[in-house]
Amino acid sequence: MSAAYKVSLRTPILRSFSTTLTNSASISSSAPRFTPQLTSTHARLTRLHQQPTFKSFRPFHSTTAKMVHIGDTIPSLEVLTENSPATKVNLGQELQGAGKALIIGVPAAFSPSCSATHVPGYINNKNLKSAGKVFVVSVNDPFVMKAWGLTLDPKGDSGVRFLGDPTGQFTEALDLSFDAAAIFGGPRSKRYALVVEDGKVTEAHVEPDNTGVDVSAAEKVLG
Repeated sequence: MSAAYKVSLRTPILRSFSTTLTNSASISSSAPRFTPQLTSTHARLTRLHQQPTFKSFRPFHSTTAKMVHIGDTIPSLEVLTENSPATKVNLGQELQGAGKALIIGVPAAFSPSCSATHVPGYINNKNLKSAGKVFVVSVNDPFVMKAWGLTLDPKGDSGVRFLGDPTGQFTEALDLSFDAAAIFGGPRSKRYALVVEDGKVTEAHVEPDNTGVDVSAAEKVLG
């Protein structure tokens, strides 16, 4: 077989192979390019993943809790104690339809301002009897509250009752607790005085700085 014949046999094959390569290149150049789209999609997914979408969920409270105010009903809870843990007092039930009452909240039994100024101011006030039932409430155990009451009013002539809120639940229900860890080791009650009529708050005197004796002082509440 001659060299010329060999070339003539290979020529169609080479031409076909060349055509195939040319067509492949043409298809490749005309095919859609997915890389930019994939890159863009990946970027969007990354941004979505990084967004703090959890902030839109509020599983328990959709609004900020509000401190007790005029018109509120005194919480009906079996958490307050008087003289011993076994003696429970439910102020919500006791004051319902009971006429006038006064609830005095203090940060701590035996603390200086509470013992020297705030509570004695009520015990010795000439208008105390016109306030109806009077209660002093503190986040303390009932034994401490009993001992404190005997110190301030040994004979009990004033009629003021000293109640412990050992778990702080009553105070929290009024939204009147504050972080007193630096002074008392844990949450305590703001200083306040609530004037109550038939179980509902008619006046709320809450100290803006939590512990001062100003707006809740006896002379400003009772006159």
